[in-house]
Amino acid sequence: MRAAAVVVIAYLFGSIPFGYLIVRARQGADVRETGSGGTGATNVSRRAGKGAGVLTLVLDALKGAAAVVIAKVILGLPVLSLSTSVRPHYDSTFQGESWWVAAAAIAVIVGHIFPIWLRFRGGKGVATGVGVFLMLSPFAVALAAVIFALVVWRTRYVSLGSILGAAAIPLFVLVQQSFIGPVESLAPMMCAAIAGAALIVFAHRENIRRLMNGNENRFK
Repeated sequence: MRAAAVVVIAYLFGSIPFGYLIVRARQGADVRETGSGGTGATNVSRRAGKGAGVLTLVLDALKGAAAVVIAKVILGLPVLSLSTSVRPHYDSTFQGESWWVAAAAIAVIVGHIFPIWLRFRGGKGVATGVGVFLMLSPFAVALAAVIFALVVWRTRYVSLGSILGAAAIPLFVLVQQSFIGPVESLAPMMCAAIAGAALIVFAHRENIRRLMNGNENRFK
């Protein structure tokens, strides 16, 4: 029962539409009627200014991190452990709990993209994914952030930077495993990383079409 609860809680956390609420409070408008139609930080910036966008970014990342922390606390796992030395691989209970944490990580991203409160039309999941993987693999997030920054700097396309950064997360988890040190519960971590990246890329499908057609909005 506790295991299923962490997934439900994560989805509901993800469904909190901070960007929508911020724009509604400031301007009485629906941010989804602007730009890309999402509720994320970039679209909020276009509608309500960069300050509102930064606030949205922080809050969306925090809800991703909170979902992972809550899942670990409920399941009795250490919140900040980053190596397999915490418990041995043969501890089947630990491995099972780690799969539920991975499920919660995916659920909070699903909640952001498909929020129940907004008829399943939300954001792109990028900031929420950052919060999730800051708790699960900060090394992978740091390298993905470099990819994001370089792509946006060179192209001014936030969407392209987000897509490539998200897609790189699973690769960087493997890099950590191979060259830096063991990743705690590698199989659940890779499942969450691949599923999270796939969800974020899927949420950017309209951006991908615009990029291919040459009419994607550039960040100013």
